[in-house]
Amino acid sequence: MPKIHRPRYGSLQVWPRKRAAKLLPSVNWEAIKEPKFKLPLLGFLGYKVGMAQAIVRDNTNFSASKGKQIAIPVSIIECPPMKIFSLRFYKNNNVAKEILNENPDKELGRKMRLPKTTKTKEEIEKIQNELNNYEDLRIIIYTVVKKTTIKKTPDIIEVGLNGSIQEKFEFAKAHLSKEIIVSDILNKGQIVDIRAVTKGRGLVGPVKRFGMGLKGYKSEKGVRRPGSLGAWTPSKVSMSVPLAGQTGFFSRVQYNNKVVDVESISKKNINPKEGFQNFGNIKTDYIVVKGSVAGPSKRQVIITSPLRVTKNILKQNLEIINLQ
Repeated sequence: MPKIHRPRYGSLQVWPRKRAAKLLPSVNWEAIKEPKFKLPLLGFLGYKVGMAQAIVRDNTNFSASKGKQIAIPVSIIECPPMKIFSLRFYKNNNVAKEILNENPDKELGRKMRLPKTTKTKEEIEKIQNELNNYEDLRIIIYTVVKKTTIKKTPDIIEVGLNGSIQEKFEFAKAHLSKEIIVSDILNKGQIVDIRAVTKGRGLVGPVKRFGMGLKGYKSEKGVRRPGSLGAWTPSKVSMSVPLAGQTGFFSRVQYNNKVVDVESISKKNINPKEGFQNFGNIKTDYIVVKGSVAGPSKRQVIITSPLRVTKNILKQNLEIINLQ
């Protein structure tokens, strides 16, 4: 006799299915403060270009295709330089002090009201002897997106740093007046987590929203709908019943993405003659990641150190040959 039980339609792991509150997802930097890869900065901000097919040579040990050329799907993310806007010191899980950069880009005025005067040098010299009074140091960084073809208004995020409080301070102090480029943070073969907001689909029925099957052709009160909204009592509709509603534009995290390539467009030009569809041409640095990435073209994505690394993906050794 066949099994009469089946799992319910639609996972409650991602409940409630509603629109994301903001385009840049929040990141719990405390959870990844001890990363697998010892890099100074725990995250970077990029913009999705699109997908392509990459021809790579598989150098993975004990792989069935070792030494052979294989085709894999990849996503391209443009990563313009980033600059530090402020240093944020934490104490008792609260912001205790913040030091602003004295020379922010004028494009930040599109996003916020910039202070007319700052005392950055004096405050940095003063706080050097007080570092032990604080528990954590993070930086507020923004993208120099005017160097791309996307827009001029920069995006601003808070990023955690790796190391002790003294090492974090030295890194932030050294890069306070410099641009941070992606090749200083990421390397080929590294694994990253990617946070982004998915494509918005709007109001969608329960069949597409939850993956339900259609009812029989002689069923009453509709075919593309659930057969029942629940029991007679309690006299209410449970939140677990699959119904029509918002689909897409959800904040999602994709774990353990393999970085296939990290390059600058000036050294390795991958722009097609007609440009990338719905994006245009890449003008700054970019990374190539195996697999797909959430969101449409030009969507902001946050690239972070991996929260939990899987051994099989870590063992993969792919040497990129060309993009198609």
